[in-house]
Amino acid sequence: MEEFLSFFEHLPIWIKGVWIVFFLTIFWILEGYYTFYKKPYNKKKHAKTNFILLFLVVVINALFGVVLTHINGWLPQSEVGLLNLFIAPLWVKLLISILVLDFMSQYFVHFLLHKVRWMWRLHIVHHTDKHVDVTTGTRHHPLDFLIRETFALAVVIIMGMPVSFYFLYRMITIPFTYFNHANISLPLWLDKGLSLVIISPNMHKFHHHYQLPWTDSNYGNVLSIWDRIFGTFVYDDPNKIQYGLDSSDHTDDEDIMIQLGIPFNKEVKSIDN
Repeated sequence: MEEFLSFFEHLPIWIKGVWIVFFLTIFWILEGYYTFYKKPYNKKKHAKTNFILLFLVVVINALFGVVLTHINGWLPQSEVGLLNLFIAPLWVKLLISILVLDFMSQYFVHFLLHKVRWMWRLHIVHHTDKHVDVTTGTRHHPLDFLIRETFALAVVIIMGMPVSFYFLYRMITIPFTYFNHANISLPLWLDKGLSLVIISPNMHKFHHHYQLPWTDSNYGNVLSIWDRIFGTFVYDDPNKIQYGLDSSDHTDDEDIMIQLGIPFNKEVKSIDN
């Protein structure tokens, strides 16, 4: 187990890049064969905007990776963190850490991004996409992603977890992110079955509906249990879904400069206005 985790602690960035490209490619191909939302659009032009945002996200992620590596040298000596308060096998502490990371750095921060006005203005960019597909999983305003990574960093320190736990979790989230954003159609029985445990494609589609209350639902990224526990789980007829965001439909969702400026654009409505 320790040798396995050590691999993630010293994971070269090029492997992370290959991991991202691999799953993007797999689900891009599957979208061509098992398409759910068949409205025609220029997929390459659409992807260009999202890939530019992906590049900015990767830069931020790399910078946080450097910070976490330095923290990893301090945490074991300081004995700071909740994991140091009890004795348990390594796999138990890993499991606890993954659950806490999934709740705090995915579900909870995502909930806040919808409920806190200034945070929502950053998160709007993720919801302006009118053609949700696998590349939408990469679509985050840099400041939105900065908030997410800050929460993850705080979890690592509060838990006192080895950074290898965090890097392993990040690798786990990548296929889930692209899977649940992919424009693929699964048999309803399979999608509903998957949604009992993980975020399925249909389940996440409701989150990208252009109107409330569906927009404010299904906040999870890997596990669906948080949405079920806290009453934010929604599952209905996926054919009712319309992508985009009613408060920003007048903006060009494929113009990168417009998207980067949305948090500061007073013409785009936010919460309570």
